[in-house]
Amino acid sequence: MTKLLLGTSNPGKLRELSVLLRDLHVTLVHPKQLDLDMTVPETGKSYAENASLKARAYAQCADMWALADDTGLEVQALGGRPGLRSARIVGPGGEDSDRRAALLKELAGLPRPWRAAFVCLVALAGPDGELSLARGECLGEIVPQARGAGGFGYDPLFLVDDVGRTMAELTMAEKNLTSHRARAFAALKPTLLERLALRPS
Repeated sequence: MTKLLLGTSNPGKLRELSVLLRDLHVTLVHPKQLDLDMTVPETGKSYAENASLKARAYAQCADMWALADDTGLEVQALGGRPGLRSARIVGPGGEDSDRRAALLKELAGLPRPWRAAFVCLVALAGPDGELSLARGECLGEIVPQARGAGGFGYDPLFLVDDVGRTMAELTMAEKNLTSHRARAFAALKPTLLERLALRPS
């Protein structure tokens, strides 16, 4: 069966990707299964560049097709920040709770609603350098207190438009219908099926 490497060590992303791709006839491989302990510097100037850097690095290192994404939270009141620096807003070693606290500190005193968008760029790379990209976006607003026990990152602060709950209050099934990552992978799926000669179950 065709193998596909998920180019991330983030446990939350691995869980989501495993569910999003479960209807494909493909063996999903995690970096730890290959003893890969990679940190790909996110030196790109866009989500697309960072996702491409990661996907190509994993694909070349493992000599197999690889998927990677770059995701950011863009808050209107902060001029689109933290954006590309969403995962690095508090520097090395920061926890999700630290990032959420830093975001709320920046927003304190600014008028609400704090409109925001989650943006995801996913890259599919082959060992020979082939590359395909897809984008997904989810609109909502930031709430001043964390809500929900699911998800990861900024999910407990992100109130999804037309849902009335934060991303962390959604079930995995609900999140995989509405999230930025789910929409990016839905857009990429036809290319994924073609490039890997796969078929959905």
